[in-house]
Amino acid sequence: MALLFDRADSLQQSPLFKIGGTPILNITERQREFLNTLFQKMIEEQQNDYTYKDDLIRNYIHLIIHEALKLQPSENFDKQKNASSRITAVFLELLERQFPIESTDRPLQLKTAQKYADSLSLHVNYLNRAVKEVTGKPTTAHISERIITEAKALLQHTDWNIADIAYALGFEYPTYFNNYFKRLTGTNLKRLRAQEV
Repeated sequence: MALLFDRADSLQQSPLFKIGGTPILNITERQREFLNTLFQKMIEEQQNDYTYKDDLIRNYIHLIIHEALKLQPSENFDKQKNASSRITAVFLELLERQFPIESTDRPLQLKTAQKYADSLSLHVNYLNRAVKEVTGKPTTAHISERIITEAKALLQHTDWNIADIAYALGFEYPTYFNNYFKRLTGTNLKRLRAQEV
């Protein structure tokens, strides 16, 4: 069992799962055919009643991950060279771990730069300076962008009402959330949801 956890940990440390890594990998026609075959096999397995189909599908997913790793070997991944890079990487990973929001019972906990700084045991100014130096954007911009992305996903993929989405994303009142969303996107929440339907 320890070997399984070691393997999973090594995959998570790979460039494929690092924030800020390459989101798109170019593949050849041959690689596309191979990957399509794996996806087709997963779909077929999902539809049958084989007792260990989940294990089999998990293995197909591991195979796809390893194929992707072969496309982007670890030596191409830039290691964090200084404290600002390390702090930024940890901040971005912590930010990403807050999502997806899967239930209104567990609302977003970290919503401000101060909360992230406290969670990382850093002074907020130090966190802000490091993130701005590395990414060119303030900490609050990263947080806001991720909250807006999640809000759009919840509007599109759930039947939660706007008050539930607002609460799940850490807003006490739907009006605050609506104003926040409109200020950052220029779009009204209700109008966006109407377009999704």
